[in-house]
Amino acid sequence: MKQYDSEANARLGSCNITSTCNITWFKNLEFILIIFTFPFFEMKAFFTSYSIFILAWVHISLHSCYGDLSYSLPEEMKRGAVVGNIAKDLGLDAKGLSYREARLDMEGNDKRLCDINLQTGDLVVADRIDREELCGSTTSCSLKYELVLENPLELHQITIQVEDINDNSPRFQKEEILLEIQESALKGARFLLTEAHDADVGRNGIQSYSLEKNDHFTLAVHSNSYGGKNSELVLDKELDREQQQELSLLLIALDGGTPQRSGTVVIHVTVLDANDNVPAFSQPSYEVNLPENSPLGTVGVTVTATDADEAANGEVSYEFSHISDKAVKLFSIDKVSGEIKVIGPIDYEEKQKYELRIQAKDGAGLASTANVLIAIQDVNDNAPVILLKSFKNHVLENAVPGTEVGIINVQDKDSGENKQVRCTIQQNVPFKLVPSIKNYYSIVTTAELDREIIADYNITLTATDEGNPPLSSSKIIHLFVSDVNDNPPIFEEQSYSAYVTENNKPGSSVCSVTARDPDWRQNGTVFYSLLPSEVNGVPVSSYLSINGDTGVIHAARAFDYEQFRSFKVQVVARDNGSPPLSSNVTVSVFITDENDNSPQILYPTPEGNSFMTEMVPKAALSGSLVSKVIAVDADSGQNAWLSYQIVKSTDPGLFTIGLHSGEIRAQRDISESDSMKQNLVISVKDNGQPSLSTTCAVYLLISDNLAEVPELKDMSYEENNSKLTSYLIIALVSVTTFFLTFIILIVAIRVCHRRKPRLLFDGAVAIPSAYLPPNYADVDGTGTLRSTYNYDAYMTTGSRTSDFKFVSSYNDNTLLAGNTLKKSNNDSSNSLDFTENGSKFSTLVRETFLLPSQ
Repeated sequence: MKQYDSEANARLGSCNITSTCNITWFKNLEFILIIFTFPFFEMKAFFTSYSIFILAWVHISLHSCYGDLSYSLPEEMKRGAVVGNIAKDLGLDAKGLSYREARLDMEGNDKRLCDINLQTGDLVVADRIDREELCGSTTSCSLKYELVLENPLELHQITIQVEDINDNSPRFQKEEILLEIQESALKGARFLLTEAHDADVGRNGIQSYSLEKNDHFTLAVHSNSYGGKNSELVLDKELDREQQQELSLLLIALDGGTPQRSGTVVIHVTVLDANDNVPAFSQPSYEVNLPENSPLGTVGVTVTATDADEAANGEVSYEFSHISDKAVKLFSIDKVSGEIKVIGPIDYEEKQKYELRIQAKDGAGLASTANVLIAIQDVNDNAPVILLKSFKNHVLENAVPGTEVGIINVQDKDSGENKQVRCTIQQNVPFKLVPSIKNYYSIVTTAELDREIIADYNITLTATDEGNPPLSSSKIIHLFVSDVNDNPPIFEEQSYSAYVTENNKPGSSVCSVTARDPDWRQNGTVFYSLLPSEVNGVPVSSYLSINGDTGVIHAARAFDYEQFRSFKVQVVARDNGSPPLSSNVTVSVFITDENDNSPQILYPTPEGNSFMTEMVPKAALSGSLVSKVIAVDADSGQNAWLSYQIVKSTDPGLFTIGLHSGEIRAQRDISESDSMKQNLVISVKDNGQPSLSTTCAVYLLISDNLAEVPELKDMSYEENNSKLTSYLIIALVSVTTFFLTFIILIVAIRVCHRRKPRLLFDGAVAIPSAYLPPNYADVDGTGTLRSTYNYDAYMTTGSRTSDFKFVSSYNDNTLLAGNTLKKSNNDSSNSLDFTENGSKFSTLVRETFLLPSQ
């Protein structure tokens, strides 16, 4: 239900209708209020009484109910003057007018004469309102507006009646009226005078004429069939050309406005001889249809009048006796032929009919008039115009189908079929037009939008009328699709692998991850972080860090391949949308080995100050396994692939070592001339780049008799001697003075000659003897070889040196009691003897490799 308040104001002449419109039951409720006002003037009392008669007519029909309003206002009101309060009259909340984007649209006129105050709801005058300019001589003059409200869409018809005020004075077309009257004219003869023109209408128009007092003429005024006033000069006293050939009279035209206005013209009367025939038109009125946009010079109609008189009294000329200011710019009449031609642009949309009054006058001054009605025919010369009434240039990409993005209005100034318009939208966009009220259309979405596919649309709207040929116009509107955070970041790869060389510098780059987010601005801004986890019980942040902006992963510490070789970490890519979206990716970090560990000798390893030695029988043949060097490398791959090499030996050709096995074997059969004491320096080198190496010393004793085993201290001595020689060589190279070098060289040579090495010397470490039980002698795990080797030994009777001869080997680990070794009493040294001459005994030497943990 909508309530409309009203009140009648007799002074302003405004009328607001009070009505109740039930939109549910009544489709249209129309009130017509007619107010008649009659003034009565009493000259003495100056009292004016108004009698108001109201006739109300209610028309109910099944049409749309819009709640139309009608106002009236006098023309020429000041700008800003309040006409009425639309919000109050329509029952609207004035505070909501701005939110609902209230506006007034004027049909067919781009000039905005009235506007609405969005703060108060007042209808105010926005520009000068001239009724004569708007409506010309039409009695009724109104402005029609459409009040458009959005959210929801609502349309109201606003009609403003423009009341005429007396702002124009009567005026004659010519400054002087020329009349030629025969002196024979009879008393009472009438002579039609040219009408005066007043742009005002109604009572403000011309109401009467008056003639200045004279001796010959009076004035007769009467109404014509067109609603105007005609004046005729009536001969009241016969003319005498001989007495007075010319007369000048003053004609006054008066309107009925307040204050009253007037216009004057001088009537110049020339007294002639008699002329008793008036020109007669072929027809009293002419009606013609003239298409708009007719070319200049087009003859619209030809009027014809004849006069029965002869000579000058029968010559007829034509002229406009009454024509509007607008028509005088569009039409002209030929004085001789009576052709009415087009001299200006004719537009149906400006005015549809023109009324011209033609006067035919003979040479003696007698005249008659005829009316010409020119009806302008509409031509389809106006293309439809698409007006964008409301438009949201941004729409969310997640907007549901059917979302309204704009409202358009289509107008065509033509009429009839030329005014009928159909509006279409291009086919390749997810939008459509939904017809609304009158020529209003809503632009709505037809499908879901995706900004990542299409970020904006150029929508072409086309309006085509039904004219022949049809005219059309197009309008392109640009619509942007606003982004919604509907896409999570996506990594370029499903997983990442990073390879880091151990001993890296903390802070060095490990790898880079990249995630793309097709969303826009903050929705597409990606930040990276590490998912909290542990590596070997330590937070992953202790090992890696990531740049949140670039996705570059850095090492937080130096890695050790020997500690761990790989681990995995989860990287999270999160956008800056609301709510934020994220995705994860696995980064596998592999530590690559670096040759940072030298080979480690496991065997032989000196224990304390003692040296491990191997005993080699003199009977060892070529290829016999003598000993084995065991080394390990904490690195892997090529960095842990070890190779063995004898870099120094007492007898270079006696022993060889396996390149990768480390087994020391006899390169040839051992001879008696070979030194019993053999020193080997073994180099163990890995295959890294650059390679690392370690050296160790292996001491071999060649002997068949345990008693012949020399003490080992001189081995250390020779090693020390060898080191001293190396130092001397380095010193010789380093000394710059030749003289000092020469002296040192001589001293070194003499010292070397004086020092004669001894095979055995005091304080040397002897090979410890095993504890021998009564019946057996067992050597348990003290050997130096991996396998157990048993040898048969033979000894000569009374031998003080207890020479041994190893004949064959056994696998037994024990010796028979009868073959038990005993000390010899013949020597103060720890030499061994046998209880039986030539008896056979076995001795066990087993190689055992000791690991560092043992």
